[in-house]
Amino acid sequence: MIKPISAIVIGKNRDHGTFGSEIAMARIDPLSDPAWDREVAAHASSTFFHSAAWARILTRTYGHRPYYLRLSCAEQVVALVPLMEVRSPWTGRRGVSLPFTDTCEPLIFQQSDRCDIFEKLSYLARSRKWKYLQIRGNPPPASVTRPSLSFFHHFLDLRCGSEQLFAGLESSVRRAIRKAERNSLTITIGHSPEAMRDFYRLHCLTRRRHGAPPQPWRFFQILFDEVISSGGGFVALATADSTPIAASVFVRFGNKAVYKFGASDENRQELRANNCVMWEGIKALAASGCETLDFGRTSLQNTGLRRFKLGWGAEEKIVHYYKWHPVSEKWLDENDKSTGFHTNIFQKLPVALNRLAGAILYPHLD
Repeated sequence: MIKPISAIVIGKNRDHGTFGSEIAMARIDPLSDPAWDREVAAHASSTFFHSAAWARILTRTYGHRPYYLRLSCAEQVVALVPLMEVRSPWTGRRGVSLPFTDTCEPLIFQQSDRCDIFEKLSYLARSRKWKYLQIRGNPPPASVTRPSLSFFHHFLDLRCGSEQLFAGLESSVRRAIRKAERNSLTITIGHSPEAMRDFYRLHCLTRRRHGAPPQPWRFFQILFDEVISSGGGFVALATADSTPIAASVFVRFGNKAVYKFGASDENRQELRANNCVMWEGIKALAASGCETLDFGRTSLQNTGLRRFKLGWGAEEKIVHYYKWHPVSEKWLDENDKSTGFHTNIFQKLPVALNRLAGAILYPHLD
C-alpha cells in the first residue's frame, strides 16, 4: 500500500522540461506491496539490499519500521529510497538506509533531482524527530561537502565463465583451491535448515575470533525462511570427515549476487576450506545466470580482508556514507567502529555469552 507522507510540496524539480515542477513523496510498505520489487528491479544499481525480502528480514528480526519512499512527478518515478526507522531507548531514534547493510544507495532515476530528493528526506527526518539520517552509498546528496565514512567495496564480474574466472584469480588463491581439492573436502551448495545451522555454529566462532558478537540466531532463521528456502540464495558448506569446517552465505536479486557471510573453523585453516567454499559459490552463481558478485564493504584499515577480496579478481571501488543532522542542518563526521576496545572484550567471552550479547545489543544498533 502506498501512503502519502505529506500533502506539502517541498521544493521544485529543476528539470522542468522532463517532469514539470512538483515532486510527490509517498511512503511504500515493501512488506505487502509487490510494486516495490518491480520498480527497484528497473534500476541498474539495485541490489538484494533494496529488495522487499531484505526489508522483511530486518523488520521481522529487529522490529524496525520501514519508511520506503517513492518520489514521483507526473506519474513517473524520480527516485526510490529504502529507509528504516531504528528506535531504541539506548541509542535514540534515527533513519538509516539501511541497518546492517553494507550499502543501499537511493535509486535515482533523474540525476538532476538530487537537491529536491534530499529536501524531501530532510523534511521526513525533521518530522520524525530523527537524531540523524544516514545514507549508505553513492551518489551523494548535492549539498554534501564530504562523506562521514568511507569503505572499500569489491565486485566480481561473473559473465566470463568459470575458466576465465579461475585464470583471473591471484596465483596464491589458485594454489589454495587446488590444495583444498587435494584434501578431499566435501563441498555442498545447500538450501536446508541443517546447512544454515552448520553455518551459524561456525559464524559464532568466527565472530568471537574477530571480537564481535554474532547476530541472533533468529536473524538467520528468518534469512532462511525469506530467501534461502525459496532458492534466493544458498549456503556453500565444506566438511572434512563429516564435520563442517567452513561456510559462506550468498543471496541474490535478479542477476546480481551478494557474498553476505563467511565463517570457518580456525583449527582447520590449513585445509583451505574458505577458498573452496568461495570458489564453489562463485561457480554456482555464474552457472545460474548471475552476472555480478558483490563482496561487500571493507574497512580502509582492514588490509587482510581487502587482500582476500582482491585475490578473487574483484574490482575495487570506494563507497561513501553520509550522515545528516536535521536540527543543526549539518553533515556529520563519524568514526569507523569496526575495531576498538570492545573487540578485546568479545574475543575473551565464551561463545554462549557472545550469543547472548548479540541478542541483546543488535536491536539497538544499525
